[in-house]
Amino acid sequence: MSAPETQDDQGPVATTGHEWDGIRELDNPLPRWWLWIFYASVVVAIGYWVLMPAWPGLTGYTPGVLGKSDRAELVEQLDKLKALRGEQSARLTDASLQEIESDPELQAHALAVGQSVFGDNCATCHGVGGVGGKGYANLRDDVWLWGGTLEDIHRTLQYGIRSGHPQARFSQMPAFGRDQLLTPAQVADLTEYVVALSGRPANAAAVQRAAPVYAANCVACHGPAGLGDPLQGAPNLTDREWLYGSARADIREQIHFGRNGVMPGWAERLDPETVKALAVYVHANAAGQ
Repeated sequence: MSAPETQDDQGPVATTGHEWDGIRELDNPLPRWWLWIFYASVVVAIGYWVLMPAWPGLTGYTPGVLGKSDRAELVEQLDKLKALRGEQSARLTDASLQEIESDPELQAHALAVGQSVFGDNCATCHGVGGVGGKGYANLRDDVWLWGGTLEDIHRTLQYGIRSGHPQARFSQMPAFGRDQLLTPAQVADLTEYVVALSGRPANAAAVQRAAPVYAANCVACHGPAGLGDPLQGAPNLTDREWLYGSARADIREQIHFGRNGVMPGWAERLDPETVKALAVYVHANAAGQ
């Protein structure tokens, strides 16, 4: 049975016999160039099935004539990388922090490891670039509550801050308002006093009233001039860096609630070599001391 035909400008044209809303489906042959590409693709596919791993089975797959295995190559590459890193990690174990930073090859390895570990464990709080956020320290500036030397950073990473570890960094900012250590009026005056310490305009009368309150409750940690104390993790109140915000509402809230953040210690979660590498990374990429 011959295919039905229709008429166009070129004469009779075969159709498939299908028609929708007056539109006929033509039965034109595929372009020859397209057919040759299709046939070539079929040949290549058959060649791939023969040469390379291709068909899955119940207990495995066809290995192919060439016996190539991406999985085996990946395992081999990972083994080589593990062996290489194992040698460098062993050097990290024996080297001091200063020796790591003074050895370009060892430092490069530590920075690579530290960057990876920072992204996996620290970036959640401190950000990918380490710039921190409200309540999370900026690791890119030169303000360090517990000191910014390589040794200081390493100890903080090891044991954390208020983490519960016996050697963790620990300080306690009292909740002067919540625990009724000061009246709301005294908290408000003390807020103005802290604003004045940072060099900003403040209510002079409130500052004068708060002076004895500050001397009685804050000097022991922050010092008479408000310069802080790294040994206690007490922040400098005279600069423009504020962990919980510099607005009056933020300062008042900190005095009232005495927020004390927690940083986990990594000595029990990461091996000593990794903690060293992380310390070197933080110190090298921040304004360390």
